[in-house]
Amino acid sequence: MKYLGIVEALEADIRSGRVARGDRVPPQRAIAEALGVDLTTVTRAFNEARRRGLVDAQAGRGTFISEGVEGDGGDRRPPLIDLSMNIPSQPSAVDFRKMLPAGVAGVLGSAKGLLHLHYQDSTGADPDRSAAVSWLGTRIEGLARDRLVVTAGAQCALYGVCELLLGRGDVVAAGALTYPGLKAVAIQKGLVLEPLAMDALGIIPDAFEKACRERRPKLLYVIPTIDNPTTATLPEERRRSLAAIARTHDVTIVEDDPYAPLRPTRTAAFAELAPDITWHIATLSKCVTPALRVAYLVAPSAAKALRVAGVLRATVLMAPPLMSALASRWIADGSLEEVTKSIVAENAERQTLAAAILGGLDFAADPFGHHLWLPLPDHWRAADFAEHADRAGVSIVPSAAFATMAHPIEAVRISLGVAPDRGDLEDGLRLLASLIAQPSLGAKAVV
Repeated sequence: MKYLGIVEALEADIRSGRVARGDRVPPQRAIAEALGVDLTTVTRAFNEARRRGLVDAQAGRGTFISEGVEGDGGDRRPPLIDLSMNIPSQPSAVDFRKMLPAGVAGVLGSAKGLLHLHYQDSTGADPDRSAAVSWLGTRIEGLARDRLVVTAGAQCALYGVCELLLGRGDVVAAGALTYPGLKAVAIQKGLVLEPLAMDALGIIPDAFEKACRERRPKLLYVIPTIDNPTTATLPEERRRSLAAIARTHDVTIVEDDPYAPLRPTRTAAFAELAPDITWHIATLSKCVTPALRVAYLVAPSAAKALRVAGVLRATVLMAPPLMSALASRWIADGSLEEVTKSIVAENAERQTLAAAILGGLDFAADPFGHHLWLPLPDHWRAADFAEHADRAGVSIVPSAAFATMAHPIEAVRISLGVAPDRGDLEDGLRLLASLIAQPSLGAKAVV
């Protein structure tokens, strides 16, 4: 994983003497830009570095190489409770330690199982594309296999579309708070992100209309269901309005919809409402596990599916064949749906727990989602609150990581899925509730 590479590089520099005890570590944003990765990856790297005792955060000053670090020595701090990464919970009903080896053995033991160890077409193997059509058919009616590409995760799909359609300086319209992976792509490709005003329902159509007139974006990026980070789900009427505006102004839509499988009610996708101008990304990372590295990209046409496959061929070559086949097997035998149901049930329990602990605070959440969005009281800045939380033993993500404008609201995203059990989650949430109620810390932080 990228974040571990950052930590290991830092550890190697410490051991070799390239950095010394007490040296100040560059700001997270500067590291993200220098390495071409998203801010959440660097945040996770900092969290892991603190777990290993490599660095210490000092309120108001920054992060420094721990004084106790010398080669392999140094004290180790207690593990942080990680509420920063937005991954599915691991419900007790799902045991991947058994499912994964049994599933892989089943794939390889089939009549043509060893073919899944070979190179495959960049569009994905035909059986995997057919399985994807079957899985997506309940959300996107009339989907044809030749419009679908199997990719190595949603980020891979997003980059592939942007590489195909956009050039340096092109404008991409997105929510004022949006997925950090889009920001990483924008930095890498020199794109301009145009922030769109949002309310409790998501992107406001009038804001998109204004941006189309004044900024002429080529692409609209939207997370329509359980938005990351705000948790908003666009109602169908608003989706229709945004699609109509996009069509009027010749704007392509990228619909990144990882959380739709978590909601019990179906809302028409942009890929249904405007299939000829929409690229739809559906990953298994949020409804099964990110370890599969499998996502499905629905192109506006078969010809465009082949064109984006050409981009993938030049970058990642193909989705992982063995994991793609495993996903197809789980789709066919119902295992994937059962895993998703178990995750949804666990999410509901964790959201109920969070509501009980944070009930006096004004936060946004979806009852079946992985995360919640917590605007902070006036005495706290998001970066300071996240830093104090980290020093107290809980990692969360401040609003700046998601912002496409200069001055975002002071808020934090709290992810509920990564905690290994509800006990750890409860401890982390109670610590945050206690911290947010301490105005003296906040007042000191904003000086």
